[in-house]
Amino acid sequence: MLPDNLGHLFDVPLRLTPQAPAVFQGDTVLTFADLEARTNRVASALRELGVGAGDRVALMFSNDVKFLEVLFGPMRLGAVAVPLNTRMGDDALRYVVEDAEASVVIASRAMAERAGALVAGARGVKHLIADAPAGDGALAYDELTAAASPELARRRTDPDEVCMQPYTSGSTGKPKGVLLTHGGQIWNADVLRKAILCDPTERALIAVPLFHKNALAGAVKPFLLAGGSLVILPGFDAREVIRAIERYRVTYLTGVPAMYTMILAETELLARHDVGSLRYAVCGSAEVPEELLEEFRRVFKAPIAESYGLTEGGPVPITNTRWGLKRRGSCGLEIPGSDVRLVDDEGRDVPVGQPGELLTRNPGLAKGYWKLPEVTARKLRDGWLSTGDLLRRDADGFYYFVGRKDDMINVAGENVYPKEVEDVLLRHPNLRDAAVVPVPHGVKGEVPVAFVVEREPGRTSEEEVKRFFLERGAPYAHPRRVMFLDALPLGGTGKLDRNALRARARATPSERP
Repeated sequence: MLPDNLGHLFDVPLRLTPQAPAVFQGDTVLTFADLEARTNRVASALRELGVGAGDRVALMFSNDVKFLEVLFGPMRLGAVAVPLNTRMGDDALRYVVEDAEASVVIASRAMAERAGALVAGARGVKHLIADAPAGDGALAYDELTAAASPELARRRTDPDEVCMQPYTSGSTGKPKGVLLTHGGQIWNADVLRKAILCDPTERALIAVPLFHKNALAGAVKPFLLAGGSLVILPGFDAREVIRAIERYRVTYLTGVPAMYTMILAETELLARHDVGSLRYAVCGSAEVPEELLEEFRRVFKAPIAESYGLTEGGPVPITNTRWGLKRRGSCGLEIPGSDVRLVDDEGRDVPVGQPGELLTRNPGLAKGYWKLPEVTARKLRDGWLSTGDLLRRDADGFYYFVGRKDDMINVAGENVYPKEVEDVLLRHPNLRDAAVVPVPHGVKGEVPVAFVVEREPGRTSEEEVKRFFLERGAPYAHPRRVMFLDALPLGGTGKLDRNALRARARATPSERP
């Protein structure tokens, strides 16, 4: 029986195994009964402050076990949780808090001081609740929740009510509030729980930001629904991930390609630690090189599968299942209840094997974008979401991520997809990582530039990399410059920061082909 309110997501394990561990962080262990009482205390405290259905509660948290109770607590009142991307700049965060019309901001210990400065200049915020001193007028988190009741009357919730309003900016423009519903998010969590066959014996490690869909959809929601447990790290550090797998006997990882690349680079530490508990891993949020998938399987003796999702899109309409048929390099099949189309610029379905923009229709789609009716009308048409992502489909229905529509490089009329260039480069035995971005060109319009990370620094030259590609790839797609980095830059959610690479590439003129 599924709950009607996402805030009560872990109802079944609460009733069946209340003393089973739900969350680990450091030496802290919370059972499902502990998490229930703490979540109710948050909800009770917010109710005493006047928070009710439809009110926005902004969450300014680094990775912290308390994030879970402040995420689910407001939902139990019918309020809307607004998880903030704390890696945004202060101006962007202030914009989000004001745009969301948040009446309450709750901040973790690590974010308390910053939240105090933010709220001081933000319109509409009535209360700041912080887990550490945060300036005059701030309420102390522990004092407030300790005085609140651990019991809470159950509120009947309509599936179409908004439960969460994360903000996404895509590649351009101001952040946009995405309106996600209780029914839609519970549906997606239930389907993903079944796809990864999560059960109470599973233990997921979370090193990605808790506010991001990779953590929420990839671990938090399906695992708590199924009665599994979560291990929360304060942030990503490849060495700490390896140690945590051994310490907590982690069975499942969720992450992005750059994270797995850095974990696999720690060969000596991997050899010294027992990581044999790992059973399965999921990689999402960005295109995944085939070489990375193979190396992970070889090192961990565990399968790794790709999935595809976006905040407003379900959030996961396509995924691989834990067992069953898979295709190398594919992000999987459309999940039950999710309809998918691939279309050209005219909205016509593209043939098998050809890239097209992904449209999806499923119960987990966002209702729209907060206070942006024109954007909602443009992106959501007749129940279908236009994702802006390019995928292709094979004859058996498996989908392959090609890239963002905005990232496609038009080289004198030829379409070049960064992932296709990167895949060729990563076949070079001394290249561990690669990213391709466009730069303007007076003759061709745009040309590709590559950034690469070597396995053994200093052993590969720019000319060798270019020659390697030209022997294996289309001549018009070859990278006109190759720049060597110690590591590719990551953005706030752990994904590759292509904007930073574009800026760096444009600062170095490309050669004429």
